[in-house]
Amino acid sequence: MSFQKILCPLLVFFVALLISSSVIANETEQVAIIIDDFGGEVKGVDSFLTGTIPITVAVMPFMEHSTAQAEKAHEAGLEVMIHMPMEPKKGKASWLGPKAITSDLSNEEIRKRVIEAIENVPHAKGINNHMGSKIVEDERIIRVILEVCAEYGLYIVDSGTSPNSVITRLANELDIPCASRSIFLDDTLSSRQHVQKQMGSLLRLAKKNKKAIAIGHVGIKGHETFAGIENTLSLFQKEKVAVVPISHLLDTNVDKDHSDFWKPKEKKEPTE
Repeated sequence: MSFQKILCPLLVFFVALLISSSVIANETEQVAIIIDDFGGEVKGVDSFLTGTIPITVAVMPFMEHSTAQAEKAHEAGLEVMIHMPMEPKKGKASWLGPKAITSDLSNEEIRKRVIEAIENVPHAKGINNHMGSKIVEDERIIRVILEVCAEYGLYIVDSGTSPNSVITRLANELDIPCASRSIFLDDTLSSRQHVQKQMGSLLRLAKKNKKAIAIGHVGIKGHETFAGIENTLSLFQKEKVAVVPISHLLDTNVDKDHSDFWKPKEKKEPTE
């Protein structure tokens, strides 16, 4: 038997094996865990940025530490997104922070604020809404926001603050990668036990639907959110549910190869 006759079947076998492995990898259940409200000095920030929990960091723009925390998250190997404050139907204006998207703004001012937020939160790959139950129902405003996302190559995640949100419909129309929150892990005063329970629900959603997106928060009880997530990650490993950046649940060009996901970036030596 000639060498070529032996080699060809082997090549066919290995190609088939690679294709099979790729299909299996694509069918693995995956979750993304977004942690909102970075940008200030609140509980949980340091734990998440220096720990080993694979989160996606959502930074509120225009806060005292927004830029620095986005840089630190990026250096730690975490994916960064903008947590854009938007006007709710109910609530205090003080909850929104500076330069929020409100219903009285012109298209030009909305565009200006979103671009400024992109500049204020370096390394951002996407955007989600902070509050915003009023804004996410407003087609005029969301269209302007999404047009900026398209220009800068950002994906968008609907935080799910209104059942009447137009984000998904308009994002699909404009061909912008989009997803919606599956579950909240906490609220303002959640205990770690509550977070652990919600993580269990997230795991079940992932096993059922292949993909799921959770949102938690730093803040008054940010250390409890950190502990609750940390205490349950072993369950995800046991069930072979991977925690990935939110971009990997979407059809984006962001970091297609995530073999270095969560690995700190190498610091370059200064040149003389």
